[in-house]
Amino acid sequence: MRTRTKVAVGGVVGALALVGAAAVATAAVSVIVARKVLTPPSRREEDVAIRSVDLDAGLIVLESTADSRLPGEYSFWFTRESGHARVGEIVATTADSVTRRLLGVDSGDLLAARRGRLTGWFYLTPADLGVAFEGVDIATPLGDAPAWLVPPASGGTGERWAIHVHGRAVRRPETLRAVPIFREAGYTSLVVSYRNDGEAPRTDDFRYALGDREWVDVDAAMRFAASRGATEIVLVGWSMGGATVLQALTRSTFGDRVTGVVLESPVVDWIAALDFQVRLRRLPLFVRSFVVLLFKHPWGRFATGLAEPLDIDRLDFVTRARELDRPILVLHSDDDGFVPSTASRALAVARPDIVTYEAFETARHTKLWNFDRERWEGAIRAWLARLG
Repeated sequence: MRTRTKVAVGGVVGALALVGAAAVATAAVSVIVARKVLTPPSRREEDVAIRSVDLDAGLIVLESTADSRLPGEYSFWFTRESGHARVGEIVATTADSVTRRLLGVDSGDLLAARRGRLTGWFYLTPADLGVAFEGVDIATPLGDAPAWLVPPASGGTGERWAIHVHGRAVRRPETLRAVPIFREAGYTSLVVSYRNDGEAPRTDDFRYALGDREWVDVDAAMRFAASRGATEIVLVGWSMGGATVLQALTRSTFGDRVTGVVLESPVVDWIAALDFQVRLRRLPLFVRSFVVLLFKHPWGRFATGLAEPLDIDRLDFVTRARELDRPILVLHSDDDGFVPSTASRALAVARPDIVTYEAFETARHTKLWNFDRERWEGAIRAWLARLG
């Protein structure tokens, strides 16, 4: 009898030890995920190998990846982002390589590079668009944040403005692809930076707030536009910039001047985005729940580095859909690969009265313009015409 009791007790102790170890492992993984989401990257991964470069023929051969196989025109960064080139159409493919047109090398020694990364933001400054522009500073609570101001093509009255807000881990050039459409439609474009993006001032904790505090810098941009005569403002948000402009729309004192919102590959609900990333990495779903706890509670700051908790529920605009009352254009690819389109679609279903949804396929995250420029620009142009 004693032997059986000892075996039973030993089994319970062993089971409890396994449960405890699993809990510790889950907590550790959750901390890693939370910090990765919140911490601005110091270096971007160069995830595409360069097979060969022929400058005379204007060709570059890249390793075959999901991004390198995408049709269209893209930026190609190399040598730790000190080098930049632009690549165009695909001219040949093999099982493990893709040959593309090399449209130009803006900086760096591409011949010496071995790896790089493809991005959607094709232009580096408004000068690449061949338009007049002005560098301005936006007075934010943290200090001056640089921005570009691009006047409308027609001169206009200066009453209609578009404020362009980039996404996570990138900078303001990402949004330049939309500027020509707004410029042609008579809008002054303000292309902004915001806290912790590498151009605007840093916060003390140097952490992203997923839009929950970045919106304050967009509010400052709205104040700047109003001081220059803006009476109608369209907010344009890319990826995390989508979450940021929705916060600005609903929390800014200048929200009454917003006549519409354009969302490109947006984060409409951070819970859905976190769920997707957890599944993508084949982690247990309760990792997401623990990550959310780390974001929401004061004690989480010891793991995340956040100066103060995030109101993650306030960032869910599927649940908050009834609070929205301005026309919204959403452009999203169903195979985004980073931010799932499910929340964008759910918002369109919840508010068909104000949401126009443009569904793409194959284009991946924030590369819709690159993949199908004519359709992307046409969708925004038509929406602006209806906005009136």
